[in-house]
Parts: sequence; structure tokens; C-alpha cells
Amino acid sequence: MPRGCRCLRLMCLLCILGTPGQPARADDCSTHCDLAHGCCMPDGSCRCDPGWEGLHCERCVRMPGCQHGTCHQPWQCICHSGWAGKFCDKDEHICTSQSPCQNGGQCVYDGGGEYHCVCPPGFHGRECERKAGPCEQAGSPCRNGGQCQDDQGFAPNFTCRCLAGFVGAHCEVNVDDCLMRPCANGATCVDGINRFSCLCPEGFAGRFCTINLDDCASHPCQRGARCRDRVHDFDCLCPSGYGGKTCELVLPVPDPATTVGTPIGPTSAAVVPATGPVPHSAGTGLLRISVKEVVRRQEAGLGESSLVALVVFGALTAALVLATVLLTLRAWRRGICPPGPCCYPLPHYTPARQDQECQVSMLPAGLPLSPDLPPEPGKTTAL
Repeated sequence: MPRGCRCLRLMCLLCILGTPGQPARADDCSTHCDLAHGCCMPDGSCRCDPGWEGLHCERCVRMPGCQHGTCHQPWQCICHSGWAGKFCDKDEHICTSQSPCQNGGQCVYDGGGEYHCVCPPGFHGRECERKAGPCEQAGSPCRNGGQCQDDQGFAPNFTCRCLAGFVGAHCEVNVDDCLMRPCANGATCVDGINRFSCLCPEGFAGRFCTINLDDCASHPCQRGARCRDRVHDFDCLCPSGYGGKTCELVLPVPDPATTVGTPIGPTSAAVVPATGPVPHSAGTGLLRISVKEVVRRQEAGLGESSLVALVVFGALTAALVLATVLLTLRAWRRGICPPGPCCYPLPHYTPARQDQECQVSMLPAGLPLSPDLPPEPGKTTAL
């Protein structure tokens, strides 16, 4: 036996090299171990080759899944009497021992463990388990991939089990997935089958069009200007002396000698291109003026409307002050004295000696004083 000889030679080699082992036990193992399907180990046990099992490696391993069979070589499945099939799982006497046909169907054996049922009228299926019910009578009434259900034909009516995205008695209605308006920023919603898509306007992206595209990502602003993103647009905050959409224009510095007495307005703004000659149309030599720069120059000073409003409010304020002064002088001339610490109504006021030093006459010079208030030298001051 070639394999057994190899095992014996291995044992002899181990003994020569001094590996612990007892030859007597190895000899005992070789007497009962099937050396054709295994070999003896140094401890006296029998080690089986793949496909063999048992204490002495005397049994072959059957094919996985084999139910009613045996083997002569590993991975075989030889069926016992009365069984058939690859895994010996089909009864050859199924039509006589237990009839699988239902609802009065007749079982017919086809050999090799196979059979078929002859169903009575109104029933069908492998084992006559289905009845010609509402689904069969209606002729597949469910649409759009819906499944007809009638309890295998025994239900009085059928029902349709619809796929996702469809509703209705026959799954004929496609659900409007755009009903909740999922798309933002004015995007157009396109309905699909159990899904939707958004057609985003310019400047927006994303599944729901909620992402504003960064128009400053390409760095359009020149001269180191700061870019401000907008909806499908951008603004450049140009440094002093530059203008244009992307700050590509150079604004000239005004000459004080030539601009004295010249009003600042839209016509006084001139724009010089950043590089190269000035582009002009045929027949015209006018420079191109940026509207943004004209507005910016107008905002630098007072406009005509602001100047008119300032003059009007100044005149009204001056008139109010003048009217107040005139009313106050008129009241003094009539002898009406406003309340104060040094002035009281004439009929009820008799100044004491210590209060006379704070009297001040508000009457014009040359008018006679009241007889009730004789003047004292050095105590009356004419205004």
C-alpha cells in the first residue's frame, strides 16, 4: 500500500531523529488502522485522509445533501431502494404511499421520483392547489407590474398588490411624486415612477436645486478686487481708481488745475482702458463710460435734490427762530414777565432788601420806571 508505506517510512525517520514515540504503539495502530485511507500518528491514533471518516478511517464521506443513500467512494450518493434523485430525496412510491395531488387530482408516476397531477375541472397547478378564481377569470387585471391575489382562487374577489409608485384598484394610477413640490428656487419638477427629478435654473445645482453655484470660483475680478457671489452673477468690489464689471478699467485721476470750477456730474467722468488702445466704433472717438462709475461719481457729492432740501430746511429753521424772538420781545413790552428767580408778577411782588441786587431792567432805555420800584444807584442796568 503506497500511502501506508509512506507513513511507515515517516515513522522510522522520526524515530531515528529522536522524536518521542513508542514503536510498539505505532505497530498496534497499524494493525487496526486502515492505512489505505489514513496513517498512524506518533501518539498511536489513526489520522484519516480527506473523504474518509471513522475511528479507523473505514467509512467514506457521502455527498453533502444526500438523504437516503450511501457511498463506496468519497462524495458519492447511492440511493437506497425506493428512493431516487441526485440527493436520494424523491420517493418512488409517492403516488401510492401518499398522494400529493389536492382537490381530487390524480397522481401519475413518471419514473425517477418524478410525478404529475391530473387536475379536475376548475383547478390547476403542480398539485392542483390553485382554483380558477377571480384572477384567472379577469385575465391578469393588474397593470404596471401589479400582482393579482385571490387566495389561490378561493377568494370571492381579487385584489392587486401594486409596485411602489402606483396606486388604484388595478394599479393604474402613477403617484405624482412632485405633489409636495420638492424642487427649490423655481426649479421644474419632472415626475417619474416612484421618483422625481429637478430641472434647475441657471445658477443652481443639486438634487433639489438648493446649491447656489459659486460664480466667483473662476476668480473673474482683476486688480485684486474682492468678488461677491450672486444668483448666476457676481459683483467686483474694485479698489480705488479702477472700475468696470471685472475692474478691468482704469479711472483717470482728475487734474486740479483743469477741474477748478467744473461741477462734478455724469459728464465729467472719463474712463481709460487698463491696457491697449481705446476701442471705438467707426466714426466715433468717444470713450466708453461705465454706468456703475457714473453712479459712483454722482454719489460722491451732493445732488441737486439734496441741495434744495438743505436750503428749504435751513430757511424754515431761521424763520422759526425769528418768530420766537419777536414773540418774546412783544411779551416784554406788554409787561408780562416770565417766571424766574428774580422776576414775579408786579401786583404781588415787593422785593426785600436782600433781593434787590438781582433786579435787571429789561425795558428800553429812556422809559420811566414804575413808582412801586424806585431805582437805586448802581442796582439798575438798562438793556
